[in-house]
Amino acid sequence: TSFSAVFFFMILFHPALSIYINTLSSRESLKISSNRTLVSPGSIFELGFFRTNSRWYLGIWYKKLPYRTYVWVANRDNPLSNSTGTLKISGNNLVILGHSNKSVWSTNLTRGSERSTVVAELLANGNFVMRDSNKNDASGFLWQSFDFPTDTLLPEMKLGYDLKTGLNRFLTSWRSSDDPSSGNFSYKLENQRLPEFYLSSHGIFRLHRSGPWNGIGFSGIPEDEKLSYMVYNFTENSEEVAYTFRMTNNSIYSRLTLISKGDFQRLTWDPSLEIWNMFWSSPVDPQCDSYIMCGAYAYCDVNTSPVCNCIQGFNPRNIQRWDQRVWAGGCVRRTRLSCSGDGFTRMKKMKLPETTMAIVDRSIGVKECKKRCLSDCNCTAFANADIRNGGTGCVIWTGQLDDMRNYAIGATDGQDLYVRLAAADIAKKRNANGEIIS
Repeated sequence: TSFSAVFFFMILFHPALSIYINTLSSRESLKISSNRTLVSPGSIFELGFFRTNSRWYLGIWYKKLPYRTYVWVANRDNPLSNSTGTLKISGNNLVILGHSNKSVWSTNLTRGSERSTVVAELLANGNFVMRDSNKNDASGFLWQSFDFPTDTLLPEMKLGYDLKTGLNRFLTSWRSSDDPSSGNFSYKLENQRLPEFYLSSHGIFRLHRSGPWNGIGFSGIPEDEKLSYMVYNFTENSEEVAYTFRMTNNSIYSRLTLISKGDFQRLTWDPSLEIWNMFWSSPVDPQCDSYIMCGAYAYCDVNTSPVCNCIQGFNPRNIQRWDQRVWAGGCVRRTRLSCSGDGFTRMKKMKLPETTMAIVDRSIGVKECKKRCLSDCNCTAFANADIRNGGTGCVIWTGQLDDMRNYAIGATDGQDLYVRLAAADIAKKRNANGEIIS
């Protein structure tokens, strides 16, 4: 007995031997005054109260890094004005109580009559969950922080729709680098014919579009699919439409963050330099990645001057304004389509047009796709839905083509887009026998 008492004493007062707690029972609480925190198994993440700009917030950060990097904030838009703050389980909800025990944040669940006890737990992946105390797996989760991201996407978090609950998980920037309240920028999935992510300002002004998922990635998100320690995934089925990534090497820290200036960034921790290394930042190019930079039926190319170009077979709608580099009017067709005898121009390395007015059929290939487009007088372009294995699936556009750009030869981004043209506008070239062919 005396040995176990000494051992307990050593654990209690020797920091190297201390056991971190990652759960909060219904009888416990976290108070600002106590400095107590929850630490995830593996000690990667820590949850507790923190202060910035004389205001208090409940948040999650990386525990082992030399300076605080916050990945989630609970009461970002309702901070505590002083150090009177408590996190506790009240009924079947997690609540943050401030001055005079007034609630400033709650999980806001309305549950039925079941009265099993609940616990709050910080998981190894940084997900803060409230669950049924009798169920350890996700089936017992009543609420999870991963469903309510702030500005950061961690490995195993999902960005996009849970179709069963109608929840759309999206990122909102901090107002500034030291103010975690909701900022001006959001990064959100729009669940259209081919789902795409949009970077928006003030919730209404679209600034950038990711392009649709092509089986490997989004052309507007410059992820590198050749990395051995990171795997990306986009799921689209009857239950969810969501992007996620995971690390195959858990000793590497990587996150996606929407910073307060509006850039969407991949940051990876460099332990030797003790800094977050910016892997990439999107939008990449301030001109060609700007939403509908060049107007309809035009595409952006960083290697041309000016950067906006009409598609072959199209002319600027207003040549005078186009020459003044006012491109919003876009381009118009040189020759009207006849619906019979039309053909296509193949545009390589393209970010596909916006897919609001697109039809998707994943069961057919590119040859059948071309036939279907020609048989529909409203079809303006077609492409593969998935570029893997030589290309599968079919996307058909039936309206105007917006927000296109091309990528440099050799770049991994972009894919073939076939734009419909009248026969008179299809480029003619001579074959090896000297005959003119379309």
